[in-house]
Amino acid sequence: MEDVLAVYARPYDPARPVVCMDEKPFQFLGEVRDPLPARPGRDARQDSEYVRRGTCSIFVFTDPLRGWRRVHALAQRTKLDWAGQVKQLLTVDYPDAGTVALVMDNLNTHTIASLYDAFPPAEAFALAQRLEIHHTPKHGSWLNIAEIELSALSRQCLDRRISDLDTLNTELAAWQHATNTNQRGVDWQFTTHDARTRLRHLYPKG
Repeated sequence: MEDVLAVYARPYDPARPVVCMDEKPFQFLGEVRDPLPARPGRDARQDSEYVRRGTCSIFVFTDPLRGWRRVHALAQRTKLDWAGQVKQLLTVDYPDAGTVALVMDNLNTHTIASLYDAFPPAEAFALAQRLEIHHTPKHGSWLNIAEIELSALSRQCLDRRISDLDTLNTELAAWQHATNTNQRGVDWQFTTHDARTRLRHLYPKG
C-alpha cells in the first residue's frame, strides 16, 4: 500500500509518467424485439427480454495527473492481450518516456513474463526495461486510480445494452475522446500519513 501511495505522491514528470491500468469484464446483450423510439408524449421503450451474446474484457489505462486515459475492449484477457496493450502504451502512447510507472493489480497475466510470451526476447527485454511495475496489495484494489475511471465509464457509457465488440469500441472511443478533451484528472488525497493514522489496524503490532 505504501509503495503505491509513494508513487502517487510524485510530481508530474513526462519522462517518468505514472499510469494506472485495470480490466473489466463486459457482457454483450442483444435485443429480442426492436426498441420503440421516443415520440411526442411517450418515452422510448425497450423490451425487458434480451439475448446474451458473449463477453469481452475492457482495458483501461489512465494518467491521473495528465488527465489522459485510453480504453479498448478485446475479445479476451490473455497474457498476449495484456502484453499487446502494454506495448501500445510504451511505443504509441508514451514513446518518449524513459520509464513508465505502471500501477495495476496482481493478476497472473500482469507480469514481465507475459511480454516474453508475446514477443521475441530482445523486444520483450527492451519493453520491460522501460516499465516500473507497482502492484496494488491483495484486497487493496481501491488503491488503483484506474478503478475510478472504470466506475465513471460504467455510469456514463456502459449503462445500456451493447450487442457486439465493434459497437462497444466505437462507444468507448467516443467516451475516451470526450473525457480526454476535458482533461479530467484525479486529485488523489489519501497519503501515507493518512494510511498510518486511519488504517493502523493493517500494520504489524508492536
